[in-house]
Amino acid sequence: MLPRAHLIPFLITVYVLILIPGPSVVFTVSRGVALGRRAALATVLGNTSGLMLQLLVVVAGLGAILSKSETIFLVMKLLGGAYLMLLGIRSIRDRRKLAHLLSPAAVPARSLRTTVREGFLVGATNPKGLVIFTAVLPTFIDRAQGHATLQLATLGLICGLVAAVSDSSWAVASGSARAWLGRSPKRLEWMSAGGGVTMIALGAGLVITGRRR
Repeated sequence: MLPRAHLIPFLITVYVLILIPGPSVVFTVSRGVALGRRAALATVLGNTSGLMLQLLVVVAGLGAILSKSETIFLVMKLLGGAYLMLLGIRSIRDRRKLAHLLSPAAVPARSLRTTVREGFLVGATNPKGLVIFTAVLPTFIDRAQGHATLQLATLGLICGLVAAVSDSSWAVASGSARAWLGRSPKRLEWMSAGGGVTMIALGAGLVITGRRR
C-alpha cells in the first residue's frame, strides 16, 4: 500500500538524502577509484542488501508501534534529525581521512564475493539508512489509509530501489573517473564536506517540522 498523496515529496526527500555522500556513497566511490567499476557495482549490490536488512528489522520492530504511538514517533523523529545533523558534522570533520580511501595502494585486490560482503557490512551498519527508515519514512505514512506497517515496508522498498540506482550511478562515475579523482583526493573531501552541510540542513528541518500528518 502506497500513500499516493505524499508520493512526490517522499521521492524528492529520499532522493536528496540518498544522493548526499554518506558512508555508503563514500565507500562505493573509494572502491570505484581503487578497484574499478566492476568492484564498485559489486559494492552497491552488497550495500543495498544490507540496507534491506535494516528495513526488515525496522518494519518488524517499529511498524506497529509507530502506527499507535504519537509520542514514540515524535521521539524517533527528534532523535533521527539530531543524529542526521551529527552525521553531517562528522562528514565535514573527517573529510581529510578520505585521502587514504582514495589511494589504490590502500585497497589490495580482492574477489567480488569479498567486495559484496564488505558492501553488505557497510549497508547494514550505515546510520543514515537507519535514520531514513525510523525517522523520515514514518512522516509520509497516511493514517487514513491504515496498514501503517505495510505502508512503511512499501516506502522502504522504494527507498532501496532509489538507493540502488543512485549508488550505481556513483559506482559507474567513480570507476570511469579513477584517474581524475585519484589525482586530487581533495575533490572527494569537498564532496564529503558539501554532503555534511546538506545533512545538517535536512536534520534541522526534520527536527523543526510539525507533527505527523
